[in-house]
Amino acid sequence: MEGIYQIIGSVILALVPAVIWGYIFYKKNPKDKALTALTFLVGAMAVFPILLYKLSWTVLPWLNAFKFADNYAEDVIGFTSMLVLPLSVLITFMLVGLIEEVSKMLSVKMVDDDKLQCIDDSIEFFIIAALGFSFTENILYFYNIWLTHGAGDLLLPFIFRSSFSSFAHILFSGVLGYYYGIAHFAKPILQEEIKKNRRHWTVILHKIFNLRKVKLFHQEKIFEGLLVAIGLHAIFNIFLEMNLTFLIAPYLISGYIALNYLFKKKENHKNYRKLAKGYRTHPERKSGIYFVRNPL
Repeated sequence: MEGIYQIIGSVILALVPAVIWGYIFYKKNPKDKALTALTFLVGAMAVFPILLYKLSWTVLPWLNAFKFADNYAEDVIGFTSMLVLPLSVLITFMLVGLIEEVSKMLSVKMVDDDKLQCIDDSIEFFIIAALGFSFTENILYFYNIWLTHGAGDLLLPFIFRSSFSSFAHILFSGVLGYYYGIAHFAKPILQEEIKKNRRHWTVILHKIFNLRKVKLFHQEKIFEGLLVAIGLHAIFNIFLEMNLTFLIAPYLISGYIALNYLFKKKENHKNYRKLAKGYRTHPERKSGIYFVRNPL
C-alpha cells in the first residue's frame, strides 16, 4: 500500500505545476476543453514510447543512440579555462532534445493537425502537449526521489521542477509550435510573401531543383523549428550540467517574454485556414501526399 500512496502523492505534486502553467497560458487563447484535455493526455502518453525505447537497450544495446556520443567523450569544448564541456555531453543533450521535441510534435499532429486555424493555435496546442509531457515526467521524477530518498527530500526538486523544468518544456514546444504553424499554413503564407515581392529563397531552389515551393517551405520550417527547439533544450541542460544555475532564471524569463511576443504578434492570429480555401498545405497524415490543387 505504501507504493500506492507514493504514486498518488507524486501525481498530486505533478498536477500543481501543470494546473498553474496551464491556467497562465490557456487563458491567453482558450480552446475547446475536450480537445485541450485530449491534447494534454496524448502529450502525457508521449513519455512512454521513450521509456520503452530506453528499456529496449537491455535487450538490444545496439539501439542505444547515446552510445554514439560516447565516442566523443575525450573531445571537449572550452568556453573558458574554468568551463569545459565534453562534446559527448553536447551530443547527448541534442539527442535528448530531438527525441522529446519530436514526441511532443507528434502528439499535436495526431490530435490537432486538422483543427488549427492560425499560428497562435499551433503554439497553444504545442504548449498543452508540453504540459502533458512534463506532467508524466514529473510524476516519474517525484516517485523516484520518494522511493530512494524519502518524502523529506522532495521540496527542492518540487520547486525546481515546478518553476523551471515545467516552463522549460513549455518554452521549447511553444517555439516549435510557432514554426510548425507556419509550416502548416505554408501555401497561404508563401502566397503572401510572393505578393509582397519578398521572394523566398525556395523560389530560386524550385527553379534549380524543380521542387514544389510549398512543400519545400513546409519542410524548411519544420526543420528550422526543430533545430531551434532542440538548441534551446540543449542550452538549458548544459546550464544544469555546468552548474550555471544562476543563468537559468534570466534564460527562462527571456523565453517567457519571447512567448508572449509570439502570442501577441498580429500575423499569428490571422485565420490562415480560411485563406487556404480548403487546400491541404501539408502532407496528409496517412498517405503523406500533398493536396495542393494550384501549386505556386
